[in-house]
Amino acid sequence: MSQALHTPPSPPVRPVPAEDDLAALAARHGLTVSGARPTLPGYVRELWARRHFILAFSRAKLTAQYSQAKLGQLWQVATPLLNAAVYFFVFGLLLGARRGIPGDVYVPFLVTGVFVFTFTQSSVLAGVRAISGNLGLVRALHFPRAALPVSFALQQLQQLLFSMIVLVVVVMAFGSMPALSWLLVVPALLLQFVFNTGLALIFARLGSRTPDLAQLMPFVLRTWMYASGVMFSIPVMLADKNVPAWLADVLQWNPAAVYMDLVRFAMIEDYGSSYLPPHVWAFAAGWALLAGVIGFVYFWKAEETYGRG
Repeated sequence: MSQALHTPPSPPVRPVPAEDDLAALAARHGLTVSGARPTLPGYVRELWARRHFILAFSRAKLTAQYSQAKLGQLWQVATPLLNAAVYFFVFGLLLGARRGIPGDVYVPFLVTGVFVFTFTQSSVLAGVRAISGNLGLVRALHFPRAALPVSFALQQLQQLLFSMIVLVVVVMAFGSMPALSWLLVVPALLLQFVFNTGLALIFARLGSRTPDLAQLMPFVLRTWMYASGVMFSIPVMLADKNVPAWLADVLQWNPAAVYMDLVRFAMIEDYGSSYLPPHVWAFAAGWALLAGVIGFVYFWKAEETYGRG
């Protein structure tokens, strides 16, 4: 006698919830998209809440930067100082770039330019690698990603402050004694810090998508340095050249030249206002505001994409 095979009844098919129903269900239980971009005000609040992490991270990076070198933190000052010595030999002595600048002014002029431009240069280079060079941290922890480029810009500011000690010694050795005008260095460097941070944020986003940008940027920054009057005075150098007026204005009003001129004007006694372009403080504030706002918003808009892919 054959035994009948009984097929168990299949469970009832439940309808798949619609996407709107799933969204409502998640909202009812307080669930949000993982890594979702907050609003811009909320992002600012999150970043401010991590201010202690930003400061500690920048200090740790600064300490670790030269930890393998025997001279340690002395390289923070020695590197730009050696660059200034090379530029003095090549541009000051061989190429006559100090033309129009008194002999006792050119050395502090050059050292100031190298230190101040290096501040911007290092901030941009660190910003390019801020995300791509810290993917482990980005993927492991939840925090506003802008904390990384901001902390790298802050690291470069701290490094510049060490260099300023040497700059003060150089300036005084060539006859410029401390004066009230030295206080102008503070707002000039603060404006430059905001400008550098904006650039670091822009290039952090670009570098996260295109890692090869880190190989290209040294060439771009070197060209920018040569066009910014680090080794020579732009108005003096262009005085007897047949160049369009707009080109001279572009070179004098580019942000790197503006911030260098302000620090030189503040610290070097014989570097008078005749070397400065008109409305230089307005340009310094404008560049800082433009780069800071655009850089922050541009970086924030891609917050959800960092560390993915």
